[in-house]
Amino acid sequence: MLSMSTNSLSYNDQGGADSAVEVGQETTPTSSTTGSGMGFGLFSSDFKKNDELKEMLESNKESLKLEAMKRIVGLIARGKNASELFPAVVKNVASKNIELKKLVYVYLVRYAEEQQDLALLSISTFQRALKDPNQLIRASALRVLSSIRVTIIVPIMMLAIKEAATDLSPYVRKTAAHAIQKLYSLDPDQKEHLIEVIEKLLKDKSTLVAGSVVMAFEEVCPDRIDLIHKNYRKLCNLLVDVEEWGQVVIITMLTRYARTQFLSPWKEDALFDENSERAFYDSDEEKKDKSDFKPYVMDPDHRLLLRNTKPLLQSRNTAVVMSVAQLYWHLAPKHEVSIVTKSLVRLLRSHREVQYVVLQNIATMSIQRKGMFEPYLKSFYVRSTDATHIKTLKLEILTNLANEANISTILREFQTYVKSQDKAFAAATIQAIGRCATNISEVTDTCLNGLVLLLSNRDETVVAESVVVIKKLLQTQPSQHSEIIKHMAKLFDNITVPMARASILWLIGEYCERVPKIAPDVLRKMAKSFTSEEDIVKLQTVNLAAKLYLTNSKQTKLLTQYILNLGKYDQNYDIRDRTRFIRQLIVPNEKSGALSKYAKRILLAPKPAPVLESAFKDRDRFQLGTLSHTLNTKATGYLELSDWPAVAPDQSVRNVEVIEPVKEWAPTLGKAKPTKTNEKFYSDSGEEEEEEEEEEGASGSSSSEESSSGDSSSSSEEESGSEEVSEEEESSSKGSRSSEDAEKSSSHISKKKRIQRKKTSPSSRDGDSDDDGEKKVSKPKAASVSSQSQAGSSADSSSSSGSGSESDADTESDSGTEQKKKQRPKPKVEEKPRKEMSLLDLDDFSPSTPAIPKSSILSPSLLGDLEGLSLSSVSSTIEVSSPAFVPVKSHELLHRMSGKGLAAQYHFPRQPCIYGSSMVSVQLTLTNSSDSKLEDIHIGDTSPPGLSIHRFNSIECLEPEASITVSMGIDFNDSTQAANFQLCTKNDQFSVSIQPMVGELFLPVTMTEQDFLKEQGKLTGMNESSATITVAPENASSQPIGRKVVFVANMGVVPSGQDNILRFAAKTTSSGALVLATVELKEGSAALLTINTEKTVMGSMLLRELKTALSQG
Repeated sequence: MLSMSTNSLSYNDQGGADSAVEVGQETTPTSSTTGSGMGFGLFSSDFKKNDELKEMLESNKESLKLEAMKRIVGLIARGKNASELFPAVVKNVASKNIELKKLVYVYLVRYAEEQQDLALLSISTFQRALKDPNQLIRASALRVLSSIRVTIIVPIMMLAIKEAATDLSPYVRKTAAHAIQKLYSLDPDQKEHLIEVIEKLLKDKSTLVAGSVVMAFEEVCPDRIDLIHKNYRKLCNLLVDVEEWGQVVIITMLTRYARTQFLSPWKEDALFDENSERAFYDSDEEKKDKSDFKPYVMDPDHRLLLRNTKPLLQSRNTAVVMSVAQLYWHLAPKHEVSIVTKSLVRLLRSHREVQYVVLQNIATMSIQRKGMFEPYLKSFYVRSTDATHIKTLKLEILTNLANEANISTILREFQTYVKSQDKAFAAATIQAIGRCATNISEVTDTCLNGLVLLLSNRDETVVAESVVVIKKLLQTQPSQHSEIIKHMAKLFDNITVPMARASILWLIGEYCERVPKIAPDVLRKMAKSFTSEEDIVKLQTVNLAAKLYLTNSKQTKLLTQYILNLGKYDQNYDIRDRTRFIRQLIVPNEKSGALSKYAKRILLAPKPAPVLESAFKDRDRFQLGTLSHTLNTKATGYLELSDWPAVAPDQSVRNVEVIEPVKEWAPTLGKAKPTKTNEKFYSDSGEEEEEEEEEEGASGSSSSEESSSGDSSSSSEEESGSEEVSEEEESSSKGSRSSEDAEKSSSHISKKKRIQRKKTSPSSRDGDSDDDGEKKVSKPKAASVSSQSQAGSSADSSSSSGSGSESDADTESDSGTEQKKKQRPKPKVEEKPRKEMSLLDLDDFSPSTPAIPKSSILSPSLLGDLEGLSLSSVSSTIEVSSPAFVPVKSHELLHRMSGKGLAAQYHFPRQPCIYGSSMVSVQLTLTNSSDSKLEDIHIGDTSPPGLSIHRFNSIECLEPEASITVSMGIDFNDSTQAANFQLCTKNDQFSVSIQPMVGELFLPVTMTEQDFLKEQGKLTGMNESSATITVAPENASSQPIGRKVVFVANMGVVPSGQDNILRFAAKTTSSGALVLATVELKEGSAALLTINTEKTVMGSMLLRELKTALSQG
């Protein structure tokens, strides 16, 4: 019951007396005759409500059951205890009503752990629900199953998690990742099996799953770094699209990973200490030593992590910003860490809880790197509305940032703070003044004089703290400040705070030889009031008496004996013990040992001056942003950051084989186009053996033909160009008929074929010039294997390995050739085997376009025509069309102020890119806003990992006020992740970023309505996302909607036979996946918007953008 009262405090939004009543109800003892009902409340209305809900749940009407469940879930949301309704709710777990079942599962997740016996009775129902067609029901069933904390069902849970990990729905896979942690806490012996599931889920390309599976990894096996290697780059690239709490988990994990896999970027820089300026003034010897060091080169994967996390500093979620800040602090080169400063200062406008954590981290940073936060000094000024703990932290930071340049400003602030009504804060300010005086010798005297003035303050707390701080400051140079000690002795009678009185007594005793007239008089006054003083004052009085006895025994001998006699009979045993010890030490007699000879040396030994330092001095031993750092003690589950490795670990462990084809498919102008492999697209595993025989025959004939004409010149190849074109046209028209037959295959196979056609390796035609027939067969086979293994990965990403799919690739490519050969005349194969290979490749394109691998013929316009044609094999009538005219929308790439006179804007012309079929065409407009000409404007050599960029030719000179427009191509890999690169001039480099909208990643296609419906039928289930929207009045008819859709996304209009239905089609630029959009106008201003595509992430993003555009008008 106590736990439930805590819940009611946490979740109940009804403040004040209502909360108190609820807590009082729920914590009432349950031992009375009312039984379990007592926990729900003391009033009869609650019992009646329970009975009414039970009747509704047991009725035959679905509507009543649904209403009852809504009320019950509402009770849970308000923190009420609804556990006694469990038997009535669990009866409805097998309901056929989807909405009712969802609510029942929500209830069961909350109470399955408390009512385990009843929940176990429904396990068979949960197991059946794991096969439900609705993804939400499958996920909810797994969630309930993993919430039943009984070890007997561990095997069932394990089986359910393994099945859910391979589910088609990313939402169910995400739930499986959550269930892994629950199962591990229930039965740690399942660790090895769970690691297998985690390894499988880490390869998942869905952003929905990424954060959850990394959380499971951190919980179950955080030391298994080897599981991250192959997925490292994928996680870095997905990071920007993962949900916010997933981003926090992934960034924390990648921080630990980077500290074990990369070399320290701090080697060449100054040491991390407060006096970092010394690095600029090295001696000659140090410079000689440094010249022997090997220059540090940052690992590209290290840079990838820093680059991909930097945009997250703009996140609205404070935890994400804090995570990125700690990542930069622990991983970035020292000159780059200041990037996070502005984002951290921005967080100070948030709630006080957020401020508290952020200020603690800034306090730790400011000790080691003062320069980071000095420009934002005013952001740390204390406000009157701040809570005390916030004020104290800001004070700490101001003290850390104090230096010779800004100390006068800071001390003026401190003068105001000392007058604060908040006594704890005023005392902390005086301590801060003391620290400033210690750290900056130029202001020591000023601070001391100010503190002495505070001794006459009316507030006891201020006076007491001033005395304590003055005592510490005087220890640094006591010879110069005997006047201050005299002044404090005069004020002694007016000071009542025990700590302050004790401090003054200690000062007088320690420097009694400098005030020989005042010290005995102070001791006389203390002897009078000894019995009424606090214990700490009595102890210092005894010490003062002992010191004066040793230095001035004539005047103080009797006073000392009197005080020692008083202390001998004191109530406090510490004072009695101290008195006996002092008497034996300073008063020589027969019993006293050898120690009395050394009494003066013991009591009057020179004391080291206390070091006033920050409380956050040692907190950097904990990772920033962690609970351990906040508490300054190691919390349960804290994973320490390892030191940087001394030798760089092997970089190749993160390599994946799929990166190369991206570069091959982006040829630069002026060079010969790489030739393609003998790639096969249609697979039938049953015909593999027969195909191999045919292939051997074909290769034999081709090798004999080649041996007879091996010395032919390149001019003869050009003469045969026109003949080749005519043959290709004939063969391609026959190939188009075969593609109609291929439509009967499943959408999965057609998707795989599209990727294969797009990523064919360009290395196999070299085998045409070989004289040996066997080489001619083996070369294309090897190229086919590598290409197929790469194409076997998902079209969403180019970062997964395909090494395991070689045998499948051989089968598919071999059997595909047989189908092709059946559709071509035999003489053609025997006569010109070289051209037959070209014809096989050209089935990618429309029938009339040849592919000639000669640089003299490959003009940009011809390449553009080639790339503009349909790469899709779905239907012969689906082809790329020209885009609809929309107003050009330019975006700023580089502001003239940031670019030192160079301004840059970019827009998407929505034309097929001439540099590569998978690239998006981008036009840059460069303007020289300066007074002098700019030279050698170009794009930097380093490309971001995972993105292929075709650079524009270097601009030699751009005159003042002149503009120039250039084109470039970027392969975004069907992702809205920004392309980051360097825009360079002769003297400067500027980091810029092109962020594509999802609609700019498409090419419009045309198709018939019949083909549209046919393709839409293949893209249902998880590939379909829809929403009902309220259309703005000005968009209520077909024409405005059509204009809005093509403005948002580069899509083609599909003819529709119904006036109220509009259809649009496009394909993704990179992978060629179809994207279909339907807008169905309903009655009134409502409309149903449906997106069908196998790229589910792009589909949901397009749906969101179209909803916004059509709703706003």
